[in-house]
Amino acid sequence: MNLGREQIAPLQGFGFLCALTVVLTVSLAACGGGGSPAPPSPPGNFTLASLKGQYAFSLSGVDTTGAYIARMGSFTSDGAGNIISGLEDVLPLGTGVLSTVNFTGGSYQIQSTGRGTMTFQTSGGVGLQVIFDMQSPAGGFLIQSDKSATSSGTFSLQTPSGFANGSLLNQYVFTLSGISFSNSSVGPISMVGEINSDGNGNITGGLMDTNDGNFPSPATAVAIAPGTYQLDTNGNGTNFGRGTMSFAGRDFVFYIVDAAHILLLEEDALGGSAGHAVQQTAPPTQNSQFAGSFIFEVAGAGILGSKGPVVTVGRFTADGKGGLTAVTADDNNDGTHVHIKNGSNVSNATYSIDTDHAGSGRGTFSFTNGSTGTYSFTFYAASASQAFVQDTSKGYIAAGPLSLQGAGPFSLTNLAGDYVFNWGGVHLGTSTAVPLQEDYAGQYTLANANSNNISGVADFMQLGLSSSNLYGNISVSGKLTIQDDGTADNAYTFVLNSAPSTTLHFQVYFGSNSTAYLVCTDSSHTVAGAIRLQAP
Repeated sequence: MNLGREQIAPLQGFGFLCALTVVLTVSLAACGGGGSPAPPSPPGNFTLASLKGQYAFSLSGVDTTGAYIARMGSFTSDGAGNIISGLEDVLPLGTGVLSTVNFTGGSYQIQSTGRGTMTFQTSGGVGLQVIFDMQSPAGGFLIQSDKSATSSGTFSLQTPSGFANGSLLNQYVFTLSGISFSNSSVGPISMVGEINSDGNGNITGGLMDTNDGNFPSPATAVAIAPGTYQLDTNGNGTNFGRGTMSFAGRDFVFYIVDAAHILLLEEDALGGSAGHAVQQTAPPTQNSQFAGSFIFEVAGAGILGSKGPVVTVGRFTADGKGGLTAVTADDNNDGTHVHIKNGSNVSNATYSIDTDHAGSGRGTFSFTNGSTGTYSFTFYAASASQAFVQDTSKGYIAAGPLSLQGAGPFSLTNLAGDYVFNWGGVHLGTSTAVPLQEDYAGQYTLANANSNNISGVADFMQLGLSSSNLYGNISVSGKLTIQDDGTADNAYTFVLNSAPSTTLHFQVYFGSNSTAYLVCTDSSHTVAGAIRLQAP
């Protein structure tokens, strides 16, 4: 039986955002729950000194009650294993109270592979524990490891000289995902758009698309009324880059990474969400300026049928005239995997840059698969090579990144190296009434051009309403299978060799030899994430 895309739909409130859009004081070997000895660490060049400076971080997931939780902040490390200071904002929608937490200190460890643990101290004791994997001294992926929630995200080196209102002088595109309280109901929400900042504390306008699960269809291309922003004047602004912002009737906390990148955390009567804003640089204003091959990934939830998690990863080539070719995608909808391949089962593949809102970077693309229906998306481009994407297919609430794909071929020859990864989503166990949320982070090596074997280490957290388990320092093996020129249809097999032993199968889409998006194709996992080449 053929199922329409709107008929295979995803998850009911419990942590749908773990698929989205990626640090302890105990020893790494003691993190695991499987009792097996820790695997030997492969060689690497990271040291304590690799983590030195001020970093912004962002995490989102669910807490032990199944409620959405998000946190973001800033910390300073000394390059010798110590956290000097820090600040975070925590939004636990289970309690509905946004709190700001000061970190008075803490400590961290790093293995040579870039894998490490970190703990943040508050005046009352331990405030937050995470495990991280460094892509480079400029940042990497992290997962929460204190078992009070499962969440994952990223950390990035900040530029403290940019902690000023005047740094936010430009147009920014943003993506936000979270929970909506609209229409007297609770449901998932995705927001993408563009705002204009004047450098003097004013949001002068913008444009936004909202896909709210409490409404029958998305609100498209809605003008943003003027708003305001202000760095904190109590020291948190100049010390950590923290401030507050209001636009589109919503209230946010923000942290400045640098003038081109800010973190956003919403908490107001309309709900709660988290995301990023990045500076626009010459976004496309007509179809001819949006040309080339792109990869994309969206993750979130469905609002029809079984209401489970959904992730879609794919690629296409834009011809500069409004047409798409070489469309390939993999969709995991609540454990149902569909592979979409350009040819007889793909039709009506088109895109359009929004000329009615010139300069906003807004555009749309869509394609139809013969068995599962039409896939439609809205995007806001930061440039001709980068955008934030919102899934507007019927019954879907999902969002993620879109990136220009470098020229192939991708092969074992140019892909060999050391990588970090982060993926998250839902383990669709049949023995529990509520599926397990899970977040993974790790590091692996693809040895050389003569072998497709990978080896490394992973940490992952699984959380349900009745269990909370951290599996640490788990050895990873597996294989990468390259198809044709490597621009699509590649397969990764990851084997987690203990606690518990698990094999995960992925379809992977390379943007370059240094970055890729991937989606799990197993019926028991709706999981997606990213892989990035390390640069110690």
